[in-house]
Amino acid sequence: MKKFMWISMGLGLMAFSAAAFDTEADYALLMDAETGYVMLDKQADTRMAPASMSKLMTAYLVFEALKNNQISWDDEMTVSENAWRKGGAKSGSSTMFLNPGQQVKVRDLVRGVIIQSGNDACITLAENLAGSEEVFADMMTAKGKELGLKEAVFKNATGLPHPEHKMSSRDLALLAQAIIRDFPDQYPIYSEKEFKFNGIRQENRNPLLYSVKGADGLKTGHTKESGYGLTGSVVTPDGRRLIMVLNGLKTMAARSAESKKIMGWGASAFENVTLFASGAPILDIPVWLGVKDQVAATVDETTRVTLMKGTRAGVRTIARFDTPVMAPVEKGQKLGEVTVLIPGREEMILNLVAAEDVEKVGYFGKVKAVITSWFK
Repeated sequence: MKKFMWISMGLGLMAFSAAAFDTEADYALLMDAETGYVMLDKQADTRMAPASMSKLMTAYLVFEALKNNQISWDDEMTVSENAWRKGGAKSGSSTMFLNPGQQVKVRDLVRGVIIQSGNDACITLAENLAGSEEVFADMMTAKGKELGLKEAVFKNATGLPHPEHKMSSRDLALLAQAIIRDFPDQYPIYSEKEFKFNGIRQENRNPLLYSVKGADGLKTGHTKESGYGLTGSVVTPDGRRLIMVLNGLKTMAARSAESKKIMGWGASAFENVTLFASGAPILDIPVWLGVKDQVAATVDETTRVTLMKGTRAGVRTIARFDTPVMAPVEKGQKLGEVTVLIPGREEMILNLVAAEDVEKVGYFGKVKAVITSWFK
């Protein structure tokens, strides 16, 4: 048995770099939701004050409680004096304008959090779900660890300033991705442009909803410490979903301009490419003592990657396997590995598997194979 290597090469290596693109934001990340590829990374793993963008986790826990039937959309929750003082009209912060003692349906509170960024709505939900905002914040931190958010620590349900309440841009992007993936029925609320409650109409502050086609979420944030930030998502004309996080901008106008610029760049400069489709044969491997001389080989999972347009020719694939394969061969049997090499990235290793069954020959077939081999 021999070791064999099959190499597929592009027309030549080309630069896979987005280094020329920059942003005014102190922190930034642009990610393809399907492939997970990060197109823009500016201090994406640095802990920062997320302000109201941390309300994405508040909403995640509420959506989870709804999914698990712990609460229903029509349940009514009582607004405490604490929620009113810390997050109501009296607080001077983003508010839903709730009144102490008021009974409010969950469906209204959720929209108050997502569309109006109401701190009173966040505290009301937290207190009614967990007994206190502090306990709810601990639940938020625990859920963050479960979702793989490495830097996220929550000390409240609102994102109001606290020295230990921190997240990274990557944390926010992964959290947005989780909301879109785990709660497809609830996610459309993020695209609603306005909500009226207590006779007061407030507009969604997400600038992408008004300026970029395909924008459908998620959440803005602003405090004196954090500057202006946005976690946003857009579905591009070719069907790709982009998730962007910006923070540390000096004005609302800068937030609007930078978010539009980055999303436009991500949509126009990149594409998603299918390198291999699961089950589609990519090469034939010789078989010893099989009813067929060869077995078609494929990869065990569809492989799609995000590439800067014009760079596909620089992708190389290398298949390594032993030959010939001894019959019988079962469909799905591992035959070797395929390595995908993209300049500037870590190599991807996929399993090379049989795309079909190949049965073993009978006695006379074995004799014939041995004689043929001897003459060769």
